[in-house]
This record gives sequence, structure tokens and C-alpha cells, in this order.
Amino acid sequence: MQHVIIGMGPAGVIAAETIRKHDLQAKIILIGAEPEPPYSRMAIPYLLMGNIAESGTYLRKQADHFKQSNIDLVYSQVQHLDSSNKRIYLKDGRSISYDKCLIASGSHPVRPPISGMDLPAVTSCWTLEDARKIRDTVQSGSKVILMGAGFIGCIILEALVKRGAQLTVVERGDRMVPRMMNKKAGNLIKQWCIEKGIEVKTSTQVEAIKPIKNQSGLSIQLAGQQPLCADFLVAATGVKPNIEFLKDSEINIDQGILIDRHMQTSVEHIYAAGDVAQGLDFSTGQYTVQAIQQTAAEHAKIAAKNMLGLSGAVHQGAINMNVLDTLGLISSSFGQWMGCEQGDATELYDPEHFKYLNLQFEDDVLIGATSIGLTQHIGVLRGLIQNRTHLGQWKQRLMENPTRMMEAWLATHQVLN
Repeated sequence: MQHVIIGMGPAGVIAAETIRKHDLQAKIILIGAEPEPPYSRMAIPYLLMGNIAESGTYLRKQADHFKQSNIDLVYSQVQHLDSSNKRIYLKDGRSISYDKCLIASGSHPVRPPISGMDLPAVTSCWTLEDARKIRDTVQSGSKVILMGAGFIGCIILEALVKRGAQLTVVERGDRMVPRMMNKKAGNLIKQWCIEKGIEVKTSTQVEAIKPIKNQSGLSIQLAGQQPLCADFLVAATGVKPNIEFLKDSEINIDQGILIDRHMQTSVEHIYAAGDVAQGLDFSTGQYTVQAIQQTAAEHAKIAAKNMLGLSGAVHQGAINMNVLDTLGLISSSFGQWMGCEQGDATELYDPEHFKYLNLQFEDDVLIGATSIGLTQHIGVLRGLIQNRTHLGQWKQRLMENPTRMMEAWLATHQVLN
């Protein structure tokens, strides 16, 4: 049996290792588009901060890990997947056959249609190659524009600040991290950043990037505002699944690759996992793309077991979960943090101390939560959401004081047991 996995990110590596754990004889091939050992994109900010070397980003620290695990690594970009003949064609001219295939090709940065995005002093921060460019260019005192203040942008933000950059953040939304925080929470993060010496411009966007005549640096034109001058611009405006090579395949694609609860695509023997997969959302019952490393890991284990024919590997749905550290301010959101129609909500808001807690209910079940500046027992919120715990009288108690979540967990857990 030959298992071919497209993608060397966390989903691909975990799937390969899961297959090997259960089958010592199978042939396993991992295909990666970058000329790097399998690494974690989430570790790149720590590389930029100087906390780790490049090797610290590698998913497996032992140099011969994959050789010892009898997992073959192939470095090339996939150009086409021929599901009729069960063969994968690579950019370098090679082709590889498969019995079972997992597509874990991840995602790539969205490139806004803005003039000047191809200038040398403009980059994303998604690959190790991007990180090298930022590391070699951004020094203490460099004027840097960060375009985008979403989840990825806010992770990069801290790395740029710790490199000594004079940073300006430009976000088209009316708050920071608009896809994981409501207005109160997002603006608390914005105010925190401002007090840390970062200029933050929301409700505007970059319209054009131009080189400054007879000088080094960039002129950044913003919608309805005066241009900004900068030495460097980092774009963090979202990501999209890597599905281009499937254009002429028989695999059903929407926002990502549509998968069932066994991680199988519309084509037999082909599975998908991670950022490229459009799978079940636990909270809504809809099928969505969740570019979260924990979701990728869950997908990978389930896909691998189903590729092996092991019974009982069924996806229960991914819970929307984001935890962010922005210059020491911890924020998180879980589940349907935006609430639902006819639902109830309660919140604790202490802007002076940068503390915020918002709980969202449907009937007596907690369905979503947002927190800032609170870390104790926050994980309990995810547990209550995931277990769809009926809170009974504890709903009203949480409505009156949302910080009593641990008491609610203990009380309902004891009742259930």
C-alpha cells in the first residue's frame, strides 16, 4: 500500500506518523513545495524575535527523524492530480502513483490587487524565505507598515516590535482582529497596542505602494488619508487554500476541498486535512475552512485512520478557537463568539484594566465566548461549549457574574457524573 501525502505542514506530518504507527510496512511519501524540512509557520515569529534558530521551527528536531520513520520526503510542487489513474504530477517532471492520497497542501497568503505589491521592500510573513527577508531588512528603528491586523497580523506584530521596528498597523476593519473579536474586544487590543507605542489605523486600507523618487523606502497611499513613508511593508491580509492544482480534477471544491466526516473527498481514496479542507463546524453544523493548527491536527489523525481502514474515526466537528498574545495581552475566542439569533449574552467590561469577558448562550447552553486579559479557567469555556453542557440554573448565575465559569463547570460536571 502506497500512501502519498501532499503537504509537509503539521497536518501532513501528523498523518504520515499516524499511518506509520499503525502500519509498519506501508510506503509513505510526503511531498513539500518548499525546499525546507517540515516546519511550523506558527514558529516564524519566534525566529524573527531571535528566540530560536531556523532549526527551532522544524516540526521534528531529530535530523534523521523521517528517515528513521521510513517516511520519504519529496521536494517539488504538485502541478496536477490525476484521480482516474491515481497519479500525481510534479513541477520537476516526475510523477508518483498512490493507493491512498491525502491532500494537506495548506494555504497561501492573499495578495491584494494593489499596485506596488511586487516591490522588493514588500513581503508577506508566511514562509521561512519571507522570514529571512524580514530578518535581513528590518532592524532597530526601521519604519514598517503592517497591512492587516487579523490573527496572523497580530502574531507578526509582536515579532516586528521586538525587532525594534517603528510600527504602523493598517486595518480595513473597524477594529483589530475583526474575525475573532467583537468591537469592544478588538478596540481594547487596539488601545493596548497604541499604549505600547504602535500607531494603529483602522477603518482604512492601503490603496497603492510606490517607491520614493531618488530615495530608499516606500510611500504608502491610504484611503482618505495622507500617505505614509516606510522602509518596509509586511502584508498580512489573510490566506486561501492551496487548491490550484486541483482545477481540472473531479474533486468537489467550494471555499476549500469539501470533505465528509471521515475526511474523504468526493473521490474515493482521496482525503483532505488542514487549511485546505472544508469540514464540519461543530457550532453551526455548516462546512467551513478553519485555518487553525489544532483543527489540522484533528483532521490529520482522522484522515490517516480512515486511509488505513480503521473503524470509528469520525470527525465531530471543529470548534472555532483562537488564542492570541499581543505584546503580553492575552485574548481568546471560542465557538460562536458572535452569538446567535434569539440568544442571550452577558459581559464583563473593564477597559481601564484591559479586561473583558463575553458569554453567548442559546437556551441554557454556552455556545461562544470572548475574553481579554483573563487567563485563569478560560479553558473551561471551551469545555462547556464542546460538551454542549446544559447549565440549568447556572446559566442565570453566569449571566449575573460570567467569571464563575469554573464553578459552573464543577457543578454541571458533578451532576453529569
